[in-house]
Amino acid sequence: MVNKALLFGWITSIIAMMGSLFFSEQMGFIPCTLCWYQRILMYPLVFFLGMAFYRNDKEIYKYVLPMSVFGMLLSGYHYALQKIPSMHEFSTCTSGVPCSGQYINWLGFVTIPFLSFIGFTVITISMLVLWKRK
Repeated sequence: MVNKALLFGWITSIIAMMGSLFFSEQMGFIPCTLCWYQRILMYPLVFFLGMAFYRNDKEIYKYVLPMSVFGMLLSGYHYALQKIPSMHEFSTCTSGVPCSGQYINWLGFVTIPFLSFIGFTVITISMLVLWKRK
């Protein structure tokens, strides 16, 4: 179960990183400030979880959980900025790209921060499973 949790978390982080690079490099979507912060939290997880899987490191949750939980909170806040009009005034973005902007809006609710939230949530759950099974 430990290896499966590590592998699942690692694959999720790879998909999240590749997805964000696809949106910016292939689709031409310019990341906003909050998107950059989410990338800063997600990209190292590819390395951390990959090394932990390779070494079967059951203690990696100590380093990954703070990043994934903070990423969940940040992406949840970002999603709220996009979907709740009254929150637009609380936007902290200054990079020229509004954080309330939506490059994609699949099915009326799936945006890039929503996908980020799902990725961070899956990694967090994987790390909680790892913590419980250690």
